[in-house]
Amino acid sequence: MVIVAFVAGLVAAAGAWVLLTPAFGVEVFRRENFRGRELPTAAGVVVALVVVLGDAVVAVVDAAGTDPDPALLVGLRVMTLVAVGFALLGLLDDLGGVGQSGGFKGHLQSLAKGQLTTGATKLFGGAALGLVAATAVSGQQLGWLLVDGALIALSANLANLFDRAPGRVTKVALLAGIVLIVATGFDPALAGVALALGAGAGLLVPDLRERLMLGDAGANVLGAAVGVGVVLSCGTTVRLVVLIVVAALNAASEFVSFTKVINNTPPLRAMDQLGREP
Repeated sequence: MVIVAFVAGLVAAAGAWVLLTPAFGVEVFRRENFRGRELPTAAGVVVALVVVLGDAVVAVVDAAGTDPDPALLVGLRVMTLVAVGFALLGLLDDLGGVGQSGGFKGHLQSLAKGQLTTGATKLFGGAALGLVAATAVSGQQLGWLLVDGALIALSANLANLFDRAPGRVTKVALLAGIVLIVATGFDPALAGVALALGAGAGLLVPDLRERLMLGDAGANVLGAAVGVGVVLSCGTTVRLVVLIVVAALNAASEFVSFTKVINNTPPLRAMDQLGREP
């Protein structure tokens, strides 16, 4: 079921992008990429649309009496909530965050001056969204609710930090997601996560060819999907370890450029440039 969900997401996203390309061609979506080319941003909202569509199909199938795996249904509903929520927060930042201060420090400094940036809105909204999503696993356990909520929110933000070159964030999310899915024995609870990652894969080629930018609307969803997957399928020890690693990477980004680290590490540089234009 997890493999089927991944393939369905890939096909649906690739098809949706073909149909939606004219809609993303309007001026409001135009932004310069790292090379100075004008491209449509926020195209990653397609990932959220695919997840909602997949959930709707499963809802109809369930209502028809096919009795899907309960873990699959829970995982898919959580992924739908997370995908739509982070896509909306990311879309706000993609379209309204031009020229604002970046990073935790920059957003907090702006807030101290009485200005709530779109980036800060995304950070605080993402934290709240992570807590709501985590209730599916953590329930009334306050400590683990905070751990799982933070894991989801920080995973979403970390993915955004990797979104600095064509295809980079999708490659990172796919690698992490595949490792998780295989390590958990293709847990049915990860079907929703696989659907989101498949949708990201469906946009990978036009992303690498610089025909679109996922934007925060896509990067945050892909990162959150991996976080949700860990929360849904892993034990408490693994979740705590992953949270520590993700939190450390978020903190490190305030002082270290991930792009410089990647460019100075041959294996990482080769993977990063795979499929990209020279």
